[in-house]
Amino acid sequence: MQPIDEIRVRLDGDMQKLESLVAAPGAVAGAPANEGEGAKALSRQFEELKVRYLGKKGDISGLLRVMGTLAPEARPEYGKLVNELRDIAEARFAALQAKIQEAEIADSVSGSTLDATLPGYRVPLGSLHPMTQVREEIISFFQGLGFELALAPEVDNDWYNFEALNIPPDHPSRDMHDTFYVDDKVVLRTHTSNVQVHYMETHQDQPIRIIAPGFVYRVDNDATHSPMFQQVECLVVDKDISFANLKGTLFLWARHMFGTETTMRFRPSYFPFTEPSAEMDVSCYFCKGQGCRTCKQTGWIEIGGCGSVDPNVFGKVGWDPEKYTGFAFGFGIDRITMLKYGIPDISHLTRNDNRFLRQF
Repeated sequence: MQPIDEIRVRLDGDMQKLESLVAAPGAVAGAPANEGEGAKALSRQFEELKVRYLGKKGDISGLLRVMGTLAPEARPEYGKLVNELRDIAEARFAALQAKIQEAEIADSVSGSTLDATLPGYRVPLGSLHPMTQVREEIISFFQGLGFELALAPEVDNDWYNFEALNIPPDHPSRDMHDTFYVDDKVVLRTHTSNVQVHYMETHQDQPIRIIAPGFVYRVDNDATHSPMFQQVECLVVDKDISFANLKGTLFLWARHMFGTETTMRFRPSYFPFTEPSAEMDVSCYFCKGQGCRTCKQTGWIEIGGCGSVDPNVFGKVGWDPEKYTGFAFGFGIDRITMLKYGIPDISHLTRNDNRFLRQF
């Protein structure tokens, strides 16, 4: 066991020498100068010493390599002593490394004009944009009902944005959309309804329950309209889906979003891709249906459109309209955000004015 004792004594002496250098005042800054110490030199000495003892070709590893030359009955005791020596060495090197790092930090601070006792700069906490908050709340609600998140391109073929949704080239409703055209067959989508077509094409003959948020684009710009805004659309397709299912789903959502006292109504309307179609109104969030400036004294605020999926849409994407029925509805996230937070001008949502955003 003599080689083990020799290495143990030599390790102890080398470690004591290096530990005294680290503990000496100003050691990391440059003392003792005759040995060229300093932060880098001290770290280099530490690494060299660690490799000398714990490296693959180090002294302790060398002890394990000679174990095969020992008698079998001597090997267990020998291996135990070598492992104990290695554990001691690793612990002392780890402690010394922590001291060197502390000394380097202290040296860095002492040589700086920075007053470490001064309080730091307060970094203000940010928050999610109000539209992001509303969008995530809507998504979370419908996912809780079992809806799946679905997406589609914002720049899409005319087929997906119009024709597959029962809006042929000569259809007058195309004028309602004020479309941005990339070319004759490619458009910036005017609604998230293109998600319906993409999804039904790739999920044939199976129940569908999806929610599709995203940006849409129309040539429109005033206090309540923007050329780029966000919509969220839902589609449900299955056997025996009725308009009553649509009303029940929207009623649950409206009470969740605007409060349990919220009531709603449906007004007959027209959308090419639903039949029958309706506009959904909710009781005014501000006056609770009594009439105010926001709801133009009617007590109601329009939220979005909805209806049962038109059989022609099923036919366009290869579904059997005699077998399946469904409903769809969509509304603008911008409009919901304005109503929920009482924002009078839609441009506030895109100005990036911190005075406005800090309120949320």
